[in-house]
Order: sequence, then C-alpha cells, then structure tokens
Amino acid sequence: MVEITYHQEGDYFIPDLYLEKEDYEKDYNIGKYGHLRLEYLKNHKKAEYTIMLIEKSLRKHIVETDKQAKERFEILMKQMLEKNPIDENLKNTNPLKWIGLMNNYKNSVEEIIYKELIYC
Repeated sequence: MVEITYHQEGDYFIPDLYLEKEDYEKDYNIGKYGHLRLEYLKNHKKAEYTIMLIEKSLRKHIVETDKQAKERFEILMKQMLEKNPIDENLKNTNPLKWIGLMNNYKNSVEEIIYKELIYC
C-alpha cells in the first residue's frame, strides 16, 4: 500500500500528490487525445484520477487512450472515405470544397472518438 503524506495550508491538510515519472513508455509523447483525456479525468472524474495517480497507473491509461484514439481515427477516416469518396481532382479544381469535405469527415470522426474514448 502506498503511504500518503500531507502538508498543512492554513487549517487544512493537503495530500502531497504528484505525477511521478513512470517507466511505462517513457519515450512516448502523449498527443492531443491523451491530453484531452487527462484534463477530463482531472476536472470530471476526480476520484478515478486520484486513484490512478496513487496507483501509478495514470500514465499507462493516458498513453493507451492516446494510442487507441489515434488508431481509431485512422480506421474511421479510411471507412469514411471509402463510403463517401472524394475525387482527388477536386483538390486541384476546387481546393476549398475539398478542404471543407475533409474537415467535415475529420470532425465527424473526432466526435465519435470523443464519445467512445475521451469523455466516457
């Protein structure tokens, strides 16, 4: 069991909780989705966040979520383009329309990822 130490601020005892450097994929740079999940846990699931922090499983959770989200993004974008193909000539003839369609696909895919992996 992990021992928690406290420090006093005024009349309150505050636990000394901090994110230790974990060895779990220490060279992996956490991306957008991992950071979004971390912020969500900090602000909306404080008990779950604190438990993972104490058990030193927070980094593993964030890294795995980030990897899953990136993989899911690639798969969903591929599926979206297969079901609703965009003519590559459109990129040269009407680039603004092409960018608009690609951004719509990207936003739709990210909404799915947020609902399934980030904000759950």
